[in-house]
Amino acid sequence: MALELIRKENDIKELSDEQLGRLAGEIRSFLIEKISRTGGHLASNLGVVELTMALHLTLDFPEDKLIWDVGHQSYTHKLLTGRKDGFDGLRKYGGMSGFPKRKESACDSFDTGHSSTSISAGLGYVEARELLGQDYTVVSVIGDGSLTGGMAYEALNNASRLKSNFIIVLNDNNMSISENVGGISRYLNGLRTAQAYTEIKKGVEDTLKRIPGRGDRIVSQIRRTKSGIKQLFVPGMFFEEMGITYLGPVDGHDVKSLVKVLNEARRVDHAVLVHVITKKGKGFPPAEENPSRFHGTGPFDIETGEPTESARTDSYTQVFSKVLTDIARKDDKVVAITAAMADGTGLSAFKKYFPRRFFDVGIAEEHAMTFAAGLAAGGMKPVFAVYSSFLQRAYDQTLHDLCLQDLPVVIAVDRAGLVGSDGETHQGIFDLSFLSSIPNMTVISPKNRWEMADMLRFAVDFPHPVALRYPRGAAYEGMKEFRAPVVYGKSEVLYNEKEIAVIFVGHMAELADQVRKEIKNAGYSCSLVNARFVKPVDTELLDRLAENHRLFVTIEENVLIGGYGEQVTEYASSARLPVYVRNIGIPDEYVEHGNTDILRREVGLDSSRIAEQAVKDYLMIKG
Repeated sequence: MALELIRKENDIKELSDEQLGRLAGEIRSFLIEKISRTGGHLASNLGVVELTMALHLTLDFPEDKLIWDVGHQSYTHKLLTGRKDGFDGLRKYGGMSGFPKRKESACDSFDTGHSSTSISAGLGYVEARELLGQDYTVVSVIGDGSLTGGMAYEALNNASRLKSNFIIVLNDNNMSISENVGGISRYLNGLRTAQAYTEIKKGVEDTLKRIPGRGDRIVSQIRRTKSGIKQLFVPGMFFEEMGITYLGPVDGHDVKSLVKVLNEARRVDHAVLVHVITKKGKGFPPAEENPSRFHGTGPFDIETGEPTESARTDSYTQVFSKVLTDIARKDDKVVAITAAMADGTGLSAFKKYFPRRFFDVGIAEEHAMTFAAGLAAGGMKPVFAVYSSFLQRAYDQTLHDLCLQDLPVVIAVDRAGLVGSDGETHQGIFDLSFLSSIPNMTVISPKNRWEMADMLRFAVDFPHPVALRYPRGAAYEGMKEFRAPVVYGKSEVLYNEKEIAVIFVGHMAELADQVRKEIKNAGYSCSLVNARFVKPVDTELLDRLAENHRLFVTIEENVLIGGYGEQVTEYASSARLPVYVRNIGIPDEYVEHGNTDILRREVGLDSSRIAEQAVKDYLMIKG
């Protein structure tokens, strides 16, 4: 097998043409087999097999720098740099990451995980290369979905001024996670059919240049004109107008053509964009037919493509989807917004029933937030569903455009807390901190599926900005007997005892309940409180609890700095409450990939350790 001959970087260059011809198929078979067991990003990786091979045939690693936008399509790159044996532990705790990691290999030039960053990072490498007088090639690969992100255009604007080589590969598969939308998508659709025009352009330019004394000047004049003839000669006019040479489109599954155009791109003395057409999910029919389903997949049956692990209950996302759709049937002012994540955020059902009130803005969280603010200012009730780790990208717009004007927008913060296998770039462990820092923002988090529904209904009718925070995975079905009405700023007391009070945030309910049981088994009295509102903190309840409790234990799946517990501690100190506060949360560090149960134990979110610490603190207080 050709794949067996790849033991380290650059080994691909030693393969014969016959072996190269087999390699793509072997890589696809290997990826399908491994990901069917471990789960992972399948469709995106199947789509870039030949492109990655061509890049490795063209570049020298680790000297040359290859930067993958987002990075979830780097599996073939990992294979071709000798990490084949790591795939059994892919995305598992202590195993190989599903994204590029500089600490994992010198061939990974830049850590990525969010979209639209690769051109900026690549440009930084280019300028560092020139300032240090070094000589290596820099290639940034960006998808057409990521090209909807504004940061990409900020970088292109600066790249256009380069006087040295920088290669941008546009991997165009007409998909981000969901199908692409908007003007850029339509523009690229036109370019995909422009191969004939590209050939005409080159032929006409070569002919004109041969005219003695005047050829170069004529070509230069044609390049500068804004008339229709340029549309004919230069299909990539958008990029060419910026001063970035456009090459393509080229078949992204033809290795020889890709190597040829990449070598041509290396000879350009400024920024050059290579437009590559690929098919997401190529080589595995279920992924070709449903690339969104196989963007990030759990284990599946290779024969059928069906998941081998089925959820026993609705996820929080599914509860959100069902309840929001029900609300929208009764209130025609409710609108929903996604940033290219209709499936992942559960808004596909809303789109089906209310297409006119559904907005997919592409990978553009910043725009989505200000767009939502505009909708609210215009009298609508916007609900922006977004993953916690992607909401970070819209912090300024949340602060400046939404909360400054106190506009009634619901931010449905999905995938909050530890999300597991995608690792540091995707853990939703900062949202409580950055949202709580913004004036006019209200932050709520449900303990179970029923409170999720109640809080969503509360949020949609709330006349101010509100963030509803919930995790990935199955909605907790315990504590069904506790369903007090959601009242602004009020927590929910589940068990009212004395001495020790455990106060939890949202989906820490099951863990907190177990902590309480272990404290009681150790012989101590313990109250249990559902915070509900992270902001504002229910200080009236804290005052009452302080009358007959000596210890508060706060539990949240968020970094401790700026989180709920820190707010409780600050209030207890400023109000001089006669209590000691122990905050349980995530330390000041990034959390790597792995099973969430393992990760919680690693960061100290396990019931035995928390209960043990609580008893220790209580005994210390008692003296």
